[in-house]
Amino acid sequence: MFWGPGFALTGALLELVAGGPVHTIAWVLVGLTLLVVLSLWVYSRRRFLSVRLTPTHLWQGRESLAVSRIAEVDDVGSPIGVPVLGGGWSAPRKYEELPLRLDDGSVVLAWARDGVALREALRGVVAGT
Repeated sequence: MFWGPGFALTGALLELVAGGPVHTIAWVLVGLTLLVVLSLWVYSRRRFLSVRLTPTHLWQGRESLAVSRIAEVDDVGSPIGVPVLGGGWSAPRKYEELPLRLDDGSVVLAWARDGVALREALRGVVAGT
């Protein structure tokens, strides 16, 4: 997250070493701009791409699903147009998809970087309820 200010500091130091005029205000503005942009990027990644499993809920991005609603974790097919947990149109890039059958017979699509670990964790939590 602090790559922007580090980049700006490096640029200012290079100008100082080169012997030319140091554009301090410009480098401060560049550093602050990059800090704000990277901070927003990190915040959005942490908020919208987070996966958290508690004994009562599965949180995916902005959406939560009660574990008591999950009926089946294994051998669930993924029909076309299945809703994706977390509020997106599809699972995020570089994330594995995990279809879940709910207690009303509907199917939703969960996702995680490690789909096998999420499946194992869900098995344990669903079996405990």
